[in-house]
Amino acid sequence: MTASEGFERDRHAGQAAPFHVTNRLIFSIALPMTLGFLTTPLLGLVDTAVVGRLGRAEMLAGLAIGAVMFDLIFTTFNFLRAATTGLVAQAYGRGDRREQQAVFWRSLVIALVSGGAVVLLSPLLLGLGLWLMAPGPEVAAVTSTYFLCRILSGPAALANYAILGFVLGRGEGSIGLLLQTIINGANIVLSILLGLVLGWGVAGVAIATVMGEAMGAIIGFAIVYSRFDRRDAPGWATIFARDRLKALSGLNRDIMIRSFVLLAAFTLMTRIGTALGPVTLAANAVLMSIFLIAGYYLDGLANAAEQLTGRSIGAACRPAFDRALRMTACWALGLAAVTTLAFLVFGNALVDLLTTAADVRALAYDYMPWAAVTALTGALAFLMDGVFIGATWSRDMRNMMLAAFLGYCASLAVLVPVFGNHGLWAGLNLFLMMRGLFLLIMVPRRAAQTFRPAQ
Repeated sequence: MTASEGFERDRHAGQAAPFHVTNRLIFSIALPMTLGFLTTPLLGLVDTAVVGRLGRAEMLAGLAIGAVMFDLIFTTFNFLRAATTGLVAQAYGRGDRREQQAVFWRSLVIALVSGGAVVLLSPLLLGLGLWLMAPGPEVAAVTSTYFLCRILSGPAALANYAILGFVLGRGEGSIGLLLQTIINGANIVLSILLGLVLGWGVAGVAIATVMGEAMGAIIGFAIVYSRFDRRDAPGWATIFARDRLKALSGLNRDIMIRSFVLLAAFTLMTRIGTALGPVTLAANAVLMSIFLIAGYYLDGLANAAEQLTGRSIGAACRPAFDRALRMTACWALGLAAVTTLAFLVFGNALVDLLTTAADVRALAYDYMPWAAVTALTGALAFLMDGVFIGATWSRDMRNMMLAAFLGYCASLAVLVPVFGNHGLWAGLNLFLMMRGLFLLIMVPRRAAQTFRPAQ
């Protein structure tokens, strides 16, 4: 970046202003995003119901395998949403409107290029996925149809990560909810229309996803772009400045590693559960659904923590940072405690809704207390991820995730041989606790380094 470009950027930057964190501000971000996230399991339920009504088990199995493959692929690109949120939040806190736009364009270009690469590599990715899953010929044919249709959503789906990251970075949770509702709502309607009414089956469900993601990307881009002030538009030299790209690359790398390690932790739990027998594996799958229920609103609070901590750092406002951390932590732990209590009281009834198999139900009842307490042990982990993403302390987040994973592996090695599935669930809860506590311990030192005394 030249000196004149740097001066131009500074000239267009607003004043970094202190701000006051309130419950209303927190929930203006957390509540809409929680509602938006809740549309995702509804979409999965509708897709399963549509394909299930086709009357062939191979169809349902093929859809399930295809869905897992896309979860693995798109988990790789979670950094697009998270990194964009943190960087935009900090620029928003500084009042730097030009850098907000520049972060958006950088992330959008990376998203579109990455999405295009995913489409081009789709035959290779499909072959690798089928090799790993090893389904029968009929199931593999269904999976291939679903995969090759849905993979066309790659550029739009990743663009939506960048768009959602931008609006969350600005604390615009209502826009985030709107976009999530458009994407998943259109997907649900089109899945029914194309899959059942028009009889396109699995291909129709996949094409519905492509169209839903495309609609979300087009509408989201239109909303974001229409609100840009052209006087603050960055030039290409600013957007692709080497120092900015290097910082974004490092942030993306760290978040991607963190996401892979988290995925490995849950995969390891499934793998060990498989060795304990099919009934135990099925019971664990039911109980993990209960853990994910708590995750929806904990993710919403984590989104609020991302924006508020990033904004406070951009504004050089330590009181806002401390208050955001304290208030979001109180809400997360309080709601998690209520959720744990609710699962302890009503959890067995929820298990009965999720499965009709008597042996799976009986075993799930035994392990319900472990699943119930995951809301409480995981609350701090979710929240600290949000804090460290917003603060862009990504290296610490990556390193502490690796440390927690090593502790998790050690606990499983000790507990599972002695206590079986009880040991497996104890290890998961220890992993969640370690993730949160390791990051919390680092907050005072990192905050002191970030908020200099002169600030």
